[in-house]
Amino acid sequence: MVADMSWMRERYEQLQSQGLDWNPPTLESASDSRCMMDGKEIIMLSANNYLNLTTHPKVVQASIDATKKYGAGSGSVRAIAGTLDLHLEAEKVCAEFKEVEAALIYSSGYATNVGLIPTLVTGPNDVIISDELNHGSIIDGVRLTKASRAVYQHNDMGALENVLNNNKNSDRKLIITDGVFSMDGDIAPLDEITNLAEEHDAMIFVDDCHGEGVLGGGRGIVSHFGLQGRVNFEVGSYSKALGVQGGILAGSEDVRNHALNHSRSWLLSGSQPPGVAAAQKAAIEVLMSEPEHVEKLWNNTNYFLKELNSLGFDTGVSETPIIPVMCGESIIAQNLSKELRKEGVMVGAIVFPMVAQNKARVRTQMSAGISRDDLDIVLSAFERCGQRIGLI
Repeated sequence: MVADMSWMRERYEQLQSQGLDWNPPTLESASDSRCMMDGKEIIMLSANNYLNLTTHPKVVQASIDATKKYGAGSGSVRAIAGTLDLHLEAEKVCAEFKEVEAALIYSSGYATNVGLIPTLVTGPNDVIISDELNHGSIIDGVRLTKASRAVYQHNDMGALENVLNNNKNSDRKLIITDGVFSMDGDIAPLDEITNLAEEHDAMIFVDDCHGEGVLGGGRGIVSHFGLQGRVNFEVGSYSKALGVQGGILAGSEDVRNHALNHSRSWLLSGSQPPGVAAAQKAAIEVLMSEPEHVEKLWNNTNYFLKELNSLGFDTGVSETPIIPVMCGESIIAQNLSKELRKEGVMVGAIVFPMVAQNKARVRTQMSAGISRDDLDIVLSAFERCGQRIGLI
């Protein structure tokens, strides 16, 4: 007898009734500042492509050339026969850019967190200490461990110190934090976290997916605070500001060797296609040689944030190109997103359970590729839509 699978439909229908089901729009062009989506041209404010490198000619050409030379795929996992010279070249450039000894590329940022975190602790005598607003991929990685867990209030250094004091007898202590928090756009006080970690003999793990290409002249949060050599595990992503795809682990040679030999998500995943590896290397080279992309990103960010606030919108605690427009109730965020889509502006409604009840928001993300004229078009649309739904 075939198993009864009706529970799937019932669960989906329940999500639909609450307006919590995902129904992603279809992108019909490159992810650029202006895109074709569902048959309509829109201004994109909902992508992680902060530096607009996805369509940079040097990045695109590097991918084309590598695909022609090496083919569409690598044919194996890295650990057996799938390590190309392109992978090693990309890692070398990444390490140089990050100003660390070594780097290792994973299939994604998610795979980095899920595969690496469980290798860093061994059992209940170890403790993982995590910020309460850390990304879901960190939470999933922590769940795969047998370590004790402790959570501290978001960016609260007094709370972190209390947790460290309460776990002073643990064997290994691992503090994990996002660098830039993806829902609010605020920055972890990594300098203070590092000082506390060193006082308590704890390891530091930072997920800087939204800080790379953004902070520290593009090098990320470790460079932003001048902490090179003091942060043990720096995790990142090529799929955001760097405009390609893949996860990054940067640190010492010992860290790379450890991850390469123990991280199941690296050992058991097919390696990056040649075109992707070449594009990863090219994206960092572009970032190093063309710093104006970062400057343009911050010019757009500062202008847009200032103008949104002047219109009466609440942008929360944002201090990065992730700029939320706080709405409170989920239905208000959903309505604002829908109204803006009608005006040709793509933004995402972030609602419960992705964020806490009454903390719904529309999340905007700046890009170096958006023109000032388009930003003004977006701001006018926000003003009209905000007034229509009674948010301002």
